[in-house]
Amino acid sequence: MKEYFGSNLKNDLPAGLVVALVALPLCLGIALASNAPAFSGILAGIIGGLVVGMISGSHLSVSGPAAGLTVIVINAIDTLGTFEAFLLAVFMAGVIQFLLGILKAGIIGHFFPSSVIKGMLSAIGLILILKQIPHALGDDQDYEGDESFLQSDGQNTFTEIALAFQNIDTGALIISIVALAILIFWEKPVMKRQSWTKIMPGALVAVLWGVIANTILYAKFLPSLFLTGKHMVVLPVSSSFSEFISFFTFPDFSQLGNSQVYISAATIAIIASLETLLSLDAVDKLDPYKRIAPANRELTAQGIGNMVSGLIGGLPITAVIVRSTANISSGGKTKVSAVFHGLLIAVSVIFFPDILNMVPKASLAAVLLIVGYKLTKPAIFKVMYAKGKDQFLPFVITIFAILLTDLLIGISVGIVVGIYFVIKSNLHQAITIKEEADQSFIIRLEKDVSFLNKAYLRRTLRNIPNDSTVVFDETDSIFVDNDIVETIEDFKATAVNNNIIVKIKPAKNSNSPQLADV
Repeated sequence: MKEYFGSNLKNDLPAGLVVALVALPLCLGIALASNAPAFSGILAGIIGGLVVGMISGSHLSVSGPAAGLTVIVINAIDTLGTFEAFLLAVFMAGVIQFLLGILKAGIIGHFFPSSVIKGMLSAIGLILILKQIPHALGDDQDYEGDESFLQSDGQNTFTEIALAFQNIDTGALIISIVALAILIFWEKPVMKRQSWTKIMPGALVAVLWGVIANTILYAKFLPSLFLTGKHMVVLPVSSSFSEFISFFTFPDFSQLGNSQVYISAATIAIIASLETLLSLDAVDKLDPYKRIAPANRELTAQGIGNMVSGLIGGLPITAVIVRSTANISSGGKTKVSAVFHGLLIAVSVIFFPDILNMVPKASLAAVLLIVGYKLTKPAIFKVMYAKGKDQFLPFVITIFAILLTDLLIGISVGIVVGIYFVIKSNLHQAITIKEEADQSFIIRLEKDVSFLNKAYLRRTLRNIPNDSTVVFDETDSIFVDNDIVETIEDFKATAVNNNIIVKIKPAKNSNSPQLADV
């Protein structure tokens, strides 16, 4: 274990640094969008790295506050009346998640259709691109981490881009263009062959370029382009350790008798668990080594993380696909990168927030634009199209549903569509019909034939012409539902009226009611 983690430090530490730089504005933005204290988002990011990162069985997943929970957090704070009562709900949500992990509820994650998970990844990639375009242009009106189509200011994803082109900030635009050029150049084979690029990822160089450009080039030579205020990362700064401690908030345990606390806790636990399982499945698909993370252990880890977060004033935590993808793109290999990112956030907030406040959002936007492109590049669409409509349609519908609503609603639509195509595919595969010469039909019952196949079988039998021979081949069947048996027996009983001869090839090793031959 020591050798495994130690041998990957050259990849994990730089990746953790990049993830921390990306996560900081996301944590702050999500906290502000949730009508919560800015420090609560920072705390959630720290706990997601240090606590969940150490307990989780995932090698590459990164946890923290999630944009998908902002509406739920806003409603919970409004309903409960105080932030302290809300923190109690977060703590109780963690208890529920911990119990779900113990009860092995993580198995739910294995039932998400693959096409929907891939659609979710591509949709998040497109959202990253669309949402970061305004920041790359220097129009930083909206918070970092916004994933919803409809925005709180009355705009939507597309109108916000149109407005951004009317409010371009030249200084931000130059930084983002050069940062993008750096990131693209770093992906070239000539750079990947260089050993030093493994400890100096392109994303880190792009961020450093933004800092240097703004603090040296702009500040000294082009003051009209100098970026300040909303264009920069803004961490809460404390002048002393005692002031830093004052940022912490503790739950109001006097609200334990309030039923609304438990309703809010259950809502947070369910939504956070679903988003975690979805992200976990997605990260497993992106993992270059195709490692499978234990879902039940992840729920337990998230539960402990949310209990800690609720106890000291943090937002709810989930596994987050954007940060996880940034981790993978930056070369992370083990969970050390996630833990290191949490440690860096903690250290930076305590000891040098002023330095991180020198990072322009435009350089971070360039990093996220590249992350988004990797999630939704055209080759992915070509591969899914080649797999046929049963895979391609759920994939595309999931993308559009997420783009035009939000992550949770879009995924729900995608899962319903995906399950429809799965059932449809299985229905047709369970019963096959082959027409031979002289109006002879062979209806083959495959290994498992459930009651869901009844409608298809009845429709097939209605189309059998008079004066035919029908052979029901049950030789490969292991399970045939009673409804299917009764449908065939009914057909046998009426077939004589239409001069149809029915024959049965019985199953060899079936545990189902046997069909009797005529």
